[in-house]
Amino acid sequence: MAGTRLLLRGAGAGRARLGRARIGPGRFPTPRGAAAGAATCPLRNLPHHCRRRRPGMALAELYTQYNRVWIPDSEAVWQSAEITKNYKAGDRFLHVQLEDGTELNYPVDPAALPPLRNPDILVGENDLTALSYLHEPAVLHNLKVRFVESKLIYTYSGIILVAINPYKQLPIYGDAIIHAYSGQNMGDMDPHIFAVAEEAYKQMARNNKNQSIIVSGESGAGKTVSARYTMRYFATVSKSSSNAHVEDKVLASNPITEAVGNAKTTRNDNSSRFGKYTEISFDQSYQIIGANMRTYLLEKSRVVFQSENERNYHIFYQLCASAMQPEFKHLKLGSAEEFNYTRMGGSTVIEGVDDRTNMVETQKTFALLGLKEDFQMDVFKMLAAILHLGNVEITAVGDERSSISLKDKHLSIFCELLDLNCDKMAQWMCHRKIITTSETVIKPMTRAQAVNARDALAKKIYSHLFDFIVERINQALQFPGKQHTFIGVLDIYGFETFDVNSFEQFCINYANEKLQQQFNMHVFKLEQEEYMKEDIPWTLIDFYDNQPVIDLIEAKMGILELLDEECLLPHGTDENWLQKLYNNFVNKNALFEKPRMSNTSFIIQHFADKVEYKCEGFLEKNRDTVHEVLVEILKESKFHLCADSFRDNPVSISPFGSAINIRSARPVLKSPNKQLRMTVGSKFRSSLSLLMVTLNATTPHYVRCIKPNDEKLPFEFDSKRVAQQLRACGVLETIRISAQSYPSRWTYIEFFSRYSILMTQQELSINDKKQICKIVLQRLIQDNNQYQFGRTKIFFRAGQVAYLEKLRSDKLRHACIVIQKSVRGWLQRKKFLHMKEAALTIQQYFRGQRAVRQTITARTLKQTWAAIIIQKYCRGYLVRRLCQLIHVAAVTIQAYTRGFLARKKYRQMLEEHKAVILQKYARAWLARRRFQNIRRFVLNIQLSYRVQQLQKKIEEQSRENHGLLERLTSLASTHMNDMDTIQKLELDLEKLTAQKKTYEEKGKKYKEDSEQKILKLENQNKELQEQKENLEIKLQEKTEEMKEKMDDLTKQLFIDVQKEENQRMILEKNFQNQKQDYEKEIEMLKEEIKILKEEKTQLQHQIQQEIVMQDGLKMEVGQLTKQAQKIPELQKEIELLQTQKLDVEKQAHSQKRELREKMSEVTKQLLESYDFEDVRSRLSTEDLEHLNEDGELWFAYEGLKKATRVLESHFQSQKEIYEKEIEGLNFKVEHLSQDINHLQKLFREENDINDGIRLEVSRLTSENLVIPDLRQQISELENQKLDLENRLQEQAVKLKGKMKEMSNRLQYELEGDRTQRRTNEAWNDVDKKEKERLKVTTRESEGLSNGLMQDEIQDELQSKIKQETTRLTVENMDLEEKLDVKDRIIKKLEDQIKTLTKTIEKVEAHVPTLSKEYIGMMEYKKEDEERIIQNLILDLKPRGVVVNMIPGLPAHILFMCVRYADYLNDADMLKSFMNVTIDGIKQVVKDHSEDFEMLSFWLSNAYYFLNCLKQYSGEEEFMKSNTPHQNKNCLKHFDLSEYRQILSDLAIRIYHQFIIVMENNIQPMIVPGMLEYESLQGISGLKPTGFRKRSSSIDDTDSYTMTSILQQLSYFYSTMCQNGLDSELLKQAVKQLFFLIGAITLNSLFLRKDMCSCRKGMQIRCNISYLEEWLKDKNLQSSNAKETLEPLSQAAWLLQVKKITDDDAKEICEHCTSLSTVQIVKILNSYTPIDDFEKRVTPSFVRKVQAMLNSREDVPQLMLDTKYLFQVTFPFTPSPHALEMIQVPSSFKLGFLTRV
Repeated sequence: MAGTRLLLRGAGAGRARLGRARIGPGRFPTPRGAAAGAATCPLRNLPHHCRRRRPGMALAELYTQYNRVWIPDSEAVWQSAEITKNYKAGDRFLHVQLEDGTELNYPVDPAALPPLRNPDILVGENDLTALSYLHEPAVLHNLKVRFVESKLIYTYSGIILVAINPYKQLPIYGDAIIHAYSGQNMGDMDPHIFAVAEEAYKQMARNNKNQSIIVSGESGAGKTVSARYTMRYFATVSKSSSNAHVEDKVLASNPITEAVGNAKTTRNDNSSRFGKYTEISFDQSYQIIGANMRTYLLEKSRVVFQSENERNYHIFYQLCASAMQPEFKHLKLGSAEEFNYTRMGGSTVIEGVDDRTNMVETQKTFALLGLKEDFQMDVFKMLAAILHLGNVEITAVGDERSSISLKDKHLSIFCELLDLNCDKMAQWMCHRKIITTSETVIKPMTRAQAVNARDALAKKIYSHLFDFIVERINQALQFPGKQHTFIGVLDIYGFETFDVNSFEQFCINYANEKLQQQFNMHVFKLEQEEYMKEDIPWTLIDFYDNQPVIDLIEAKMGILELLDEECLLPHGTDENWLQKLYNNFVNKNALFEKPRMSNTSFIIQHFADKVEYKCEGFLEKNRDTVHEVLVEILKESKFHLCADSFRDNPVSISPFGSAINIRSARPVLKSPNKQLRMTVGSKFRSSLSLLMVTLNATTPHYVRCIKPNDEKLPFEFDSKRVAQQLRACGVLETIRISAQSYPSRWTYIEFFSRYSILMTQQELSINDKKQICKIVLQRLIQDNNQYQFGRTKIFFRAGQVAYLEKLRSDKLRHACIVIQKSVRGWLQRKKFLHMKEAALTIQQYFRGQRAVRQTITARTLKQTWAAIIIQKYCRGYLVRRLCQLIHVAAVTIQAYTRGFLARKKYRQMLEEHKAVILQKYARAWLARRRFQNIRRFVLNIQLSYRVQQLQKKIEEQSRENHGLLERLTSLASTHMNDMDTIQKLELDLEKLTAQKKTYEEKGKKYKEDSEQKILKLENQNKELQEQKENLEIKLQEKTEEMKEKMDDLTKQLFIDVQKEENQRMILEKNFQNQKQDYEKEIEMLKEEIKILKEEKTQLQHQIQQEIVMQDGLKMEVGQLTKQAQKIPELQKEIELLQTQKLDVEKQAHSQKRELREKMSEVTKQLLESYDFEDVRSRLSTEDLEHLNEDGELWFAYEGLKKATRVLESHFQSQKEIYEKEIEGLNFKVEHLSQDINHLQKLFREENDINDGIRLEVSRLTSENLVIPDLRQQISELENQKLDLENRLQEQAVKLKGKMKEMSNRLQYELEGDRTQRRTNEAWNDVDKKEKERLKVTTRESEGLSNGLMQDEIQDELQSKIKQETTRLTVENMDLEEKLDVKDRIIKKLEDQIKTLTKTIEKVEAHVPTLSKEYIGMMEYKKEDEERIIQNLILDLKPRGVVVNMIPGLPAHILFMCVRYADYLNDADMLKSFMNVTIDGIKQVVKDHSEDFEMLSFWLSNAYYFLNCLKQYSGEEEFMKSNTPHQNKNCLKHFDLSEYRQILSDLAIRIYHQFIIVMENNIQPMIVPGMLEYESLQGISGLKPTGFRKRSSSIDDTDSYTMTSILQQLSYFYSTMCQNGLDSELLKQAVKQLFFLIGAITLNSLFLRKDMCSCRKGMQIRCNISYLEEWLKDKNLQSSNAKETLEPLSQAAWLLQVKKITDDDAKEICEHCTSLSTVQIVKILNSYTPIDDFEKRVTPSFVRKVQAMLNSREDVPQLMLDTKYLFQVTFPFTPSPHALEMIQVPSSFKLGFLTRV
């Protein structure tokens, strides 16, 4: 500490000691020329970690306007402020503006200005040492931005990994993350605990040197979890090949040690109350072979005492939670509240933790380590005994004695569990034995002393049990043989300071002092190596060395030795020991202080902070003694575990298997006194010394865990607490030392790439980039002391990178202005040149015309004409001469050719004549089909449109009438309300009459007055009666009007129906009967209407009677004055009724007008919608000619015109709607009858079809039956009609029966043959009659609906019947269309049969006689099987045979051999050959499991062999595409389906191995090519940050590019094509490769914050386009490989898109459908700007996007599973090669085979 103060205050700061390259205590290597000290900081609250030296020349220039600085703040530690006025040298104030807008004149010292804030581009760096300005505020701000905004909990600080506890589960520890970090260099990926573990593993494997990972931090900072993840990483990446599952055992030790060594504290629910160093041993192949564990300073006092809101060790509560289980009942435990040792803290339960479940997990881990149930029960017995011991009641007997009852239940259980003598235990827990030289004295103890003795015994038992469990774990993790190397994981308590600090905190802080010293020495060693490696001269400067503090504690006559000395004294006390400390150190040692207000404490100045220790309990905890008598009693126990734990010479609890020999630099002091060596302090000092020796012999790696807040809130950052921990763990000390030297270190390539924009053309012309960097820096930074040039790197002082970034930004801004100027000038020039070019073109044509007019004269025309004539005759002569020569030759040729052509023409004419005949019939059939389709289309449109319009109008009319009915019902309800009020008045009248008798005498005068009022009321009542009578009259008039309207409607409907029937009489006489039925139905409806009228009159009579009763009651009520007030209210209600009546009338009139207008509009639309000229124009003249032969088209056209005329006449009135529907239905019936006639004609034409075609028709019709659907729909209709009135049920049943009959007959017609066609014709007649009946039923239902317009039930019936009718007609049309389809299929099959017969005849005519000699077999002998397999499978080289060879030739040869065995009907021979073939393929695949070409070749052949077995199996489904010759080659005697299944499984195995080999080959290229390679030159997607990688993290991989990936893919593709791999299998393989490329690239992007930038998104999208172009070139677009890149494409788009407004967030949510919510948020949080022109994504925007994505139900998984395999399918593709044509090449060496 003194050295540090000298350095900072300047006393002796100028002592720059020159010396050799060595490291000594208190010295730090700094490059020559660096200032060795710094001036005193004027900021009083600024700690020494943040004091900085005077800024250099370039750095002082940055204190200008708009730059930002940090100023101290009492709450936030540091506060950012922006400079509002340029700072000048000598100014005493710095004008700044805080972030909240407050202006401030901040006093400064020119010698030490406030710390500058880093540019935003540097904020959020992965490594704190990469910051340009290195100081405490920069470190705090960088950590806060990464933790709060980017949700990143890991950050590097040089060689330290800073881990902040998020208090939340994060998806960053899965196996996919482990595999992503495996093999990566430290610094290539985002900071992570796995990166530190990988670095340790890599250095161990590379250097064969042991490693250590030191995890430290406060309680609750996450040390245990970090150590656990580290061990899990080693267990995953270095799995052993044995079946011992050593990795699982190593991981299983954690739950056990946490159960017996962790407890809940106020700071942490799972706090480790001991230190642990775990050695994980590796063999020479660097696989885990075992482990060993050492523990330090178990907190034994917790067993007997817990503070408020704390718990004892977890294992006790797990036992209590499992007390009711059968296996634990003999322990006689209960709940945790029943025992003193578990209920002291008042908190026996941890929220979210199930102790019973954890107990089960503990038992499982015991079993996994091989610790059997007997051992577990012994341990649980010891633990239960401790709990019962704590409940032993000790009673006081006077002031000097105490006793324990022998009947104490817990004492009995304690002795029973440990098999002890209960009497002795009860006696010696209350007595002491004092042995002197002359005698032995038994002295009773007071109750307090007895309680202390009991608690000491409990602590002793638990301590021995803990050591014993650790020993057994080590035994379970022991391994045979010798370890090669090891990695140690140290999970140890960090620096602690509480309100009351005792012996435990003293030992913990002592251990941290030792660890901090080791850390300092290691850091300085690495710095020295770095400077020496770069050949930079350096000197030694002073630094903080905590050796004086360590000497104060452990040196001779130090604190620990004085404590041990006091423990030797029989009457030693804490006070005496403290007085010795005062005497020896106060005013003598600057690191030791005495508190002013206390005489029981002392203060030690540790490296992190001052700590005050209470001396109370130091001696007792250091002695850790138990009375010898009690120990002897435990030794005499018959319970072996208890007796073994207290034997005199216990086995060492932490045997180390390390093979290294280590000697401590400072010898540990040993005392000849045995008792002194057994104190806790001496044991801890010895074990700590051994630990330090071990760490010094290994390469350490540091993880500093930080607790962000004390409330355990997720992602909440308390700057005060974090700053305190950063100082305590040495991070800020490292930063401070780094800032004094050259913290920013960039390679020459990185510097050249980043700052080439600042270089001149002359400088860039130099070939040596290193020389360029030197020249540029000398020009830009005049002070040579601000940088140093190393061999591979440039070293910068703090702030110089920020200065260079400022120069670069200024240059870029100037360049942007120049570019804008040039682009705008170019646009204007381009516009001008375009105008100039247009003007020149106009001038050119104008001047040309003028020149032509001037030059053309009569003489020139004559000369030209004469020349042309001469040329004509000359050329004619030459041509005639040539023609004569050609004519002679042509005549000769023609003589021969014309004969040939004439014969050919004759044959062609015959073929054309036959074709014309075929075409005539075909065109006629096509014309008829086209006409049917057109007619069907027109009728469908007409029918659907008319039905829709009718339904709309009916619904509007029903709503209008329904409204009127509602008004009537409302009037009736008002009368009912009046009745209720009258009844209430009657009750009131009875009460008042009773009162009237008592007040008769007093009410005489009152009566006279009331009589006058009564007269008035009577008059009012009369007026009301008159008004009501008027209302009744109006109501009657209204009802009569409605009746008249209904009568008019019915009459009008009757008249319209009669008119329609008269018109139909001309066309159909049968409709007369239908008309009569219709009239009868209407009369029935009239009767029902009369019944409704009678019901209404009855209601009116009832209303009148109620009015009379109301009048009588009102006359009686009029005698009372109080009731007179209700009459005006009734009058108001009547007025409301009148207004409502007027509204009803108005609405009725308005609805009528709207209905008329709508009807007129519908009429116009219908007339305008049918453009018959357009229909006629769509038909060609040829079609019209064919259609006019039957006259059907014009008949349909005339019918259509007639329908439109009927519509025009009917739409003039309201009832034309119904007539239109009837017309449409009639027309539909006619159309259906015509279609049925047409079907009959088609069936007659099919009489000559052969039996094969008939079978095809029956099969097709059976597959396309729609009858079940029709029946289901009819049943649904029947269920719906059950709710209708009974009088309509009979019609619905009839309709259902008719439809069933029609469907049955349709089915019968489709399945019939030549004998059934006559029956079909009869059925056609019946169908016509049924359709006529259906039409009648429909019209009757329409009549019903017209008569019952006011009834909602009838409306529903009408709509359902209409829907059913339209549905049936549509289904009939569907049946017709299906018949047409089957007709077309029949015709197609006929054509195919004809063409096949012709081709067969031609082939038979032209096939030479040679093909008949072979039948596609290979004759072989059984003893030749091994030779076949050896030559054809095992020894075959793909490269030598794939050229000029049909695909799958070996497979075809093998199958020909199979055919031969089948031909011989030899089952043994066939079985033997199939077995050896499959075994041979397995063997060749196994032998060449990493050979891509061989795997591709045999995957293809296995596939072809499998297809041959299917194609020639004789099964119908595989023979569809076979030729007749191929069908003849089918297997005759054996079914090889079982072998097909075996071969299919084998093909799948080959395919999976084939994919693995491709993935292994291309995987190393993916990240360098897709992410790191910059395919767009000039657009750099990376920002060099000067990260200082470990010396071992050397990039030894080749530099792959996108071209490498494409070349590898092309190699895969060409090899697969050469080997004849099926196109579908090839597409599946390419899809799997593209998925791997996308998944690995995306996973790497998630774990590399430096890659998440806009420019990198452009690079990724460019690379994706290259892959898509490759797919297009290879014609693989249909492989769906492009879709597998969709997540990566969306991620690249997300990096490029705007991320500011709400619309941007919405667009992101809509576009990024292939990314999960976790992935989107991760990319947004990791987005890193490349330069100052980009902006970071604000946390509010990320929260906004996250809120929008909350509705998604996706898996909260960050990483994609790169091991995922798509399901492979092997499509059946029949071989086109004839077996009889296959020949065996001589290169196959199969001459012993004979073609049959």
